[in-house]
Amino acid sequence: MTPADPPRLGYSRNPLRRDGELRNEASLAEALADPAARVYLTAGGQWLCRGDETPDPAFSVAEAAALAGDAAIELLLGHEGGAPRLAAAIAPREPDGDVAGWDLRALGMREVLPPEVEGQLAQAAHLLNWHASARFCGRCGAPTRSEAAGFRRRCTACGHLVFPRTDPVSIMLVHDGAGRCVLGRQPHFAPGMWSCLAGFVEAGETLEDAVRRETLEEAGLAVDEVRYHSSQPWPFPGSLMIGCIARSPHGPIAFDATELEDCRWFDRAEVRAMMENRHPEGLVAPARFAIAHHLLAAFASGNELSSK
Repeated sequence: MTPADPPRLGYSRNPLRRDGELRNEASLAEALADPAARVYLTAGGQWLCRGDETPDPAFSVAEAAALAGDAAIELLLGHEGGAPRLAAAIAPREPDGDVAGWDLRALGMREVLPPEVEGQLAQAAHLLNWHASARFCGRCGAPTRSEAAGFRRRCTACGHLVFPRTDPVSIMLVHDGAGRCVLGRQPHFAPGMWSCLAGFVEAGETLEDAVRRETLEEAGLAVDEVRYHSSQPWPFPGSLMIGCIARSPHGPIAFDATELEDCRWFDRAEVRAMMENRHPEGLVAPARFAIAHHLLAAFASGNELSSK
């Protein structure tokens, strides 16, 4: 990686021109008729790809239709250089020839896709998850149907329009301003992995207040200064991770044992050792594709106090 290269943050690069407001009843058919169109397919939670070491998830419309069977291709993600990119969820299937299923997290962790394709798969996963959960109207209970090539859904009875939703999540590197930061462990984490605190932004709450509330609830620490760092689409199933740097005076931690398995202060040397896989206790940081890694990298390099 050269100094000019941007840091690799999973699912965050997506060059598609979405043009959601410009779509009409013909947009989907026009996209499917374009010879340059490519389709991403998910089957049973796995993304179908050709190849092994260098997986390719893009299929022509004809190839996708053959794999999809009765499943409809109704989601237009957008256009890349004028070429349509679409996605569909199909029935689970066994590996067939050189086509096999890949987990989206595994694709992100292994960095085997071009970042732009990885971002498009994340967009597709997010939208397909939303379509699956919005099949009925929240007002009258009648079925909804996809419109504008997957950009929205409309109730077939009362006409109520619903649009894809994104759930904001605050994720914060909490430090004391003197070279120590707070990390926690959730029970489902991989052995030895510690990460930043995080939690959903609640209704009627600012991002800054969400950081303060979650830190107080999870670690028993009061936060004063909160600064934005960066963000990451997180399609599991449809969140936006909003990374912040927060400052809290050093003090005893009283963590929430219903949320966390453990939580404690780490000094900068320990965090550096974790990120370099040389911690004496075998402790490790999140993988590079996760925003928590980049928040910890800012702390490890001493940049948590600098402004963005």
